[in-house]
Amino acid sequence: MNSITQNYQIDNKVSTSIKSFFKKYRISAALRLSNAYKSKGTPVISIFEYLFCMIFTNRSMYMNMLMGTNQAGFKKDTVYRFLNSIHINWIRFTTWLSAQIINETITGLTSDKRVNVLIVDDSLFERSSSKKVELLAKVYDHAKKTYKYGFRLLTLGWSDGNTFIPVNGCLLSTENQKNRINEAIPVDKRSAGYLRRNLSQTKATAVALELIKTAKKAMIPASYVLFDTWFCSPSSLIAIKEIGYDVIAMAKKTSKMHYLYNGIMQPLTEIYKQNRKRRGRSRYLLSVEVSIEKDGKSIPARIVFVRNRNNRKDYLALITTDINLNEDEIIRIYGKRWDIEVFFKVCKSYLKLSKECNSLSYDAMTAHTAIVFTRYMMLALENRRSSDLRTMGEIFYYIQDEMSDITLIQAFHLLMQVFIDTITDKLSLSSEQLDQLLDAFMAAIPKELKERLPKCA
Repeated sequence: MNSITQNYQIDNKVSTSIKSFFKKYRISAALRLSNAYKSKGTPVISIFEYLFCMIFTNRSMYMNMLMGTNQAGFKKDTVYRFLNSIHINWIRFTTWLSAQIINETITGLTSDKRVNVLIVDDSLFERSSSKKVELLAKVYDHAKKTYKYGFRLLTLGWSDGNTFIPVNGCLLSTENQKNRINEAIPVDKRSAGYLRRNLSQTKATAVALELIKTAKKAMIPASYVLFDTWFCSPSSLIAIKEIGYDVIAMAKKTSKMHYLYNGIMQPLTEIYKQNRKRRGRSRYLLSVEVSIEKDGKSIPARIVFVRNRNNRKDYLALITTDINLNEDEIIRIYGKRWDIEVFFKVCKSYLKLSKECNSLSYDAMTAHTAIVFTRYMMLALENRRSSDLRTMGEIFYYIQDEMSDITLIQAFHLLMQVFIDTITDKLSLSSEQLDQLLDAFMAAIPKELKERLPKCA
């Protein structure tokens, strides 16, 4: 780790932050546990360190090679062999590392009463410049309402209301062979590479359940799983409840999805019509208890209908499997879901999520995604240290209050933004709201780190 400053020409303060992060959270051990090791030659940690620090040098490996400034001590083929390895389990790597960060640092800064959540969402991983990428698929871009070549980056993250930590993720191709431009290359069926290729061609809801089970196995502390309408189905709600988490999600206003209410299976729209709405300036219109029925299984749930103040005929529906939560708390906790929107924005705008890696290999793209996740983990910790005085030592810990959780007013304000940008089967914040959240995140990062991060278009 002493070679960071010399090899990558990084400021001393940035170098110190990186070395401290690598040492404290045992990145080398995380790589070994993920089957990333070498019996001889360049240590794997050195290669990972080189790729991790690339974002702070504002130069690519190609430019370093071209200009003769590469001082890493190994050739580009060494890097390519590492990225293309089919034996490294990157889901295990990011899950184990995030668990160490959450359990050793962040949860110790807040009380046991703090509600921690897991968040599931996806974002476009675009690869439009090449049609030879392994498992490349036609993916619908909800923001621009058009199909593009690339993948869906399905991500599971953790949040305490202040800090978001990515836990694991999967680059989804498509289960529909007609929409796949290229197929997977044949690899050893016993390898991690074979398993992740199969996972990428699986239905997104099934993959999300696998990611949640992995987080549960790693003992990442969370009480609820939050997600948008695309994952909200009776089978998913029941499956997550069986794993051991309650759910708070945005329910679909569709006639195809039914809930048991007053002894009759009926859609949300019918339940809404049958009940008298709350008057005045109440934050929600209606709250009802229903049962979720699927394949002979049944669990109780509560649905909260939230009013659109700009349109009296419009509403959103939040559903939770924890019927003991009151309506205000359901709205407040769901407000934590937008932490993952900031994560995607930072990864695309600053961490070169889909622009740094131009490899055609699915393994290399998966490795690159894990490296970007790790970069964000470090930035999230630096953000927390800069804004939370409890991280400054034992004396400060006892005399300072813990950072406040998201408030009901903040969550309700975010929820109102959804009404502004409602699109078919997809709900998101406006670009202005996302920029505000992004600016708030970046403002707390130390100046030295922020200046080293290139702003991507």
